[in-house]
Amino acid sequence: MLNPVSLEPVSGSDDDLCDALATAQLPTEDIHEAGRTFFKARSDGVEVIGFSGIEQCASDFLLRSVVVLSGHRGRGFGKAIVEQTLRGLDRNGDVYLATTTAAPFFSTIGFSEVPRESVPPAVLDTRQLSSICPSSATIMKLQRPPT
Repeated sequence: MLNPVSLEPVSGSDDDLCDALATAQLPTEDIHEAGRTFFKARSDGVEVIGFSGIEQCASDFLLRSVVVLSGHRGRGFGKAIVEQTLRGLDRNGDVYLATTTAAPFFSTIGFSEVPRESVPPAVLDTRQLSSICPSSATIMKLQRPPT
């Protein structure tokens, strides 16, 4: 049985967040900038199992920096972290993400690939999509909430 996951806000300068993202080869160039919210994920409120982030883009959102620490992978924590990160977001906005390696995982929890030209300008204008992620990155949109 999967242990419950709880999130606690952390700053973009949190050393553990920076280390986890660097180890997972995820971008860190803009995590210190305003407009981004990051979370430390804990199992049973104690053990740190990963991190996630969200960036508001007008009325939409960019899911970013989802990482499960290596000793906790393969146990459903990624899905649980995404679910908790998305909980409480304005349901009128759409959720997007960019990935170079995790499209298969995200497709199992309700995201599907969308053409770059269909992504709202506020999302495309983020540093993540405009300059940090390669143009070959897969852009995905949440089609249904994770279950």
